[in-house]
Order: sequence, then structure tokens, then C-alpha cells
Amino acid sequence: MADNIMKDRLLYFADKFKSAIGLIILVIVLSFLSDYFFTVNNLLNIIRQVSIIAIMAFGMTFVILTGGIDLSVGSLLAVSAAVTAGLIINVGIFYLLVIPIGMLIGILLGGFSGLMVAKAKMPAFIVTLGMMTIARGLTLIYTDGRPISGFNEDFRFIGAGHIGGIPVPVIIMLIILFICYITLKKTPYGRYVYAIGGNEEAAKLSGINVDRIKMSVYALSGLLSAISGIILASRLNSAQPTAGSGYELDAIATVVLGGTSLSGGQGGVIGTIIGALIIGVLNNGLNLLNVSSFYQQVAKGAVILIAVYIDRRSKAVE
Repeated sequence: MADNIMKDRLLYFADKFKSAIGLIILVIVLSFLSDYFFTVNNLLNIIRQVSIIAIMAFGMTFVILTGGIDLSVGSLLAVSAAVTAGLIINVGIFYLLVIPIGMLIGILLGGFSGLMVAKAKMPAFIVTLGMMTIARGLTLIYTDGRPISGFNEDFRFIGAGHIGGIPVPVIIMLIILFICYITLKKTPYGRYVYAIGGNEEAAKLSGINVDRIKMSVYALSGLLSAISGIILASRLNSAQPTAGSGYELDAIATVVLGGTSLSGGQGGVIGTIIGALIIGVLNNGLNLLNVSSFYQQVAKGAVILIAVYIDRRSKAVE
């Protein structure tokens, strides 16, 4: 009897913390395979690299928790960054006045996707696929297909600066992580997000304004995509018209690896940051081991498939 109880507890622990356990195992293996991996400089480099995707993935987490999906995040990153860069470089507006404009663009475009999903009852996959194409086209039109570069040191500090030895993008990521965590776990809004993902009809019957919550999570996803784009442009000293290409897949992979269910209602941003670290550690480790980028794509895809399979199996057991 006691053995069965202990076994059940271990299985519960392993299932609940499978993402963290996977990350720890990955770090241990790579530490043995590469002497440079487990160093302060390399670990800081990994965290700085994952910060942009992680911020974007926090917004994606809210969307997926409601049972939706957002394929437009990479393009929203690009158009927000391009407009921000254009107003700074071409118009000469002070960067602190321009950044809110770039963020507003992300909110409006993301909110429009949410409107189509909530009010027009269109599939999120189709709506955000269309928005992905629209936003990418707007970026190319605005930039004429050319990068916008040459920022001053003040703006570059956002993406390339350090405070107390910690990269500024990492600090921004941690602040957003804290806000998102509190919002999901400690507020009525967070409970509504989980309720919609768990059972939308029951959420409606309980008095939750489902349409408003759905619109808001897509707007939030657009906002965090815009913030990621501004950080990326600052870090690279350039807003590229092709920036963020493929980032939507990385963001979704990050959320799934963090244990958030694609069917909604289960997961959170703590898991998402762990998922981001798994992808960052995997990419960094394979680079240190001189593994071809072609094989890295295969490895990343395999990890995603395994994560989704584990999620489906755990759902079936429940």
C-alpha cells in the first residue's frame, strides 16, 4: 500500500515537473559534452538569447490557454520594430516617445485578430495566418524591403545594455514574467482565461465575457510581440523587414515544451520560461558541439513532437 502511494506521488511529481526535469537533464548532459557550456558567460548568453522569444511566448501562453493560437507574432514583431525604427531614424522623434507607438501597433493588430476570432467566430488559425501575411506585407511596404539602422546609444541600451552585469533584455523579460504570472495566478482575469480554455460554454454560462477576454489575449500577444521586436531592433542596431520570420513556431514550441496544453486551460508562464530555456540550451549546446544547423532543425522538431505526444498521453490517462 505504502509502495503504491509513493509510486503515485513520484509519477505525479514527474508529470507536474517534467519540463523542469527535462531541462536539468539537458544541462547535465551538455555540461559533460562541452567544457565551455556551464560557464557564467555562456549561461548569460543563453538567457539573453532566449529573452526575446520568451517575452513573445508569454503572450502566446495566454492565447493558447484560451484554446487559441497566434501565428502572426513574428510578423507583428517585424512591423512594430520597423515603425519604431522608422520614426526614430527617418523622422527624428525621441525614442521614448516612439516606443509606445510601436507597442500600440502590436496591440491594435493583435486586437483586430482577437476581434475576428471572438466576434466573427473565425478559426484562430486562419485569422492569425492572414494577419501574419498582412503584417509582413505592411513591413515590406513601410521599409521598402530595406533595413532601418543607425540608432543612438540610448536606444541601443534597451537591447544591448547591462545593469549590474545583467543584460537589459533579461531584466525586461523577468519583469514581464512576474506581471504575467501574477495576472494568471492571482487575478480574476487569469481565472477567466483558464476557465475559457477549460470549458468555453461553461465559462459563458457562469457570466464570463468570453469575447472580451479572447480579444484581450490576442491584443496582449500583439503587445508582447511588439516589445520583443523593439528589443531585437535595439540589440541588432537594425530593424530588418524579415525580422521575426519563423518566430511564431519558436514561440509555440516554447509554450508547448513548457507544459501548456494546446487544447487550453492548463499551463502557465513559469512553464513557458522553462520551455524557452530548453530551446535556448539545446540550440547553444548543439552550436558548441559544432552540429550542423540542418540537424538542429531536426532535433528541435523532434523535441516538439515528443512534448506534444507526452501532453496527449497525459490527457488520455486523465
